[in-house]
This record gives sequence, structure tokens and C-alpha cells, in this order.
Amino acid sequence: MAWDEWEQLKSRAAEQQPTHVQLNHAPDAVGGAGGADLVVHQDDLGAVGHEAFQLHARLHDQVDIAGAGADDHGAGTTMQAAAALKSHHFAMGAGLETTVSVWTSQIKAVLQAFAHISNHLDFSKKLHARDDGTIAAEMRSRDGSAVPVSVLNSYFK
Repeated sequence: MAWDEWEQLKSRAAEQQPTHVQLNHAPDAVGGAGGADLVVHQDDLGAVGHEAFQLHARLHDQVDIAGAGADDHGAGTTMQAAAALKSHHFAMGAGLETTVSVWTSQIKAVLQAFAHISNHLDFSKKLHARDDGTIAAEMRSRDGSAVPVSVLNSYFK
């Protein structure tokens, strides 16, 4: 692609979609969500976090080929087979060891991702609940009544 062609494409794209900045308005949401484009309920976060925790537990228990059928030295049956093949000078033994090593590292990465998701969602739930409590307390007058809109409006000027 020539430089001139690139410049022509950029100018055509700029003509088709003018750029706007609107800091004081968000488009109305479709579906009557009150104008919010992202709505998450505590129950939703808890359910996703719980699923991530359960997947972590099942994955941890069911995919450990390195430690499955471990002997006294901690070598699993797959690694024992690899050692036996290598001892008889079969190239497949080294390949099997590599397979177990790569598999184990990939499983650890997936387990870490599930743990991160579960922990992050638990943390998010607690953080947002605390923030909601703080905001609710700050939006009350000393007598417990709601702060008038005129006072709230003064914060944004």
C-alpha cells in the first residue's frame, strides 16, 4: 500500500465518522436499564466466582498427569513410563517427558487464571459493598435524611 493510498483512506474514514466528545451525556440504554450500559448484581459476581472456584478444584484433581499414580519418589506413572522408555534408548521417552512438562506448565497457568478470577470477584464484591455503604453514609444529612439535590448539584460545579 502506497503512502498516498493510506492518506486517502484516512481522510475518507474521517469524513464518514465525525468525532464527538460528550462529557455530560450517555446514550440511553436499550432495554430499560435506566441508562446504565453495564449492570452487575452481587449474586452474578458470586455465581461466576463460585464457578471459577469449582472449575479450579475439578481441574486440579483431574488433570495431574505428572503426579498420577506416583511412586515412592513422587514420579507419576507417565514420568515412570518416560524414564523406562529412555532407559531402553527410545526417543519417545524424552518426548513423553517434554509432553508432561509442557502439560504441567499449561495446567498451572489455567489453574492460576481460575484462582485469579475467583479471588478478584470475591474482592470486587467486598470492595463495592463497602463503597456502597460509604456513599450511602456520605449522601445523608446529620439527621439521616437524604441530601437535597441542590447540595449534590453543587459538587459538580
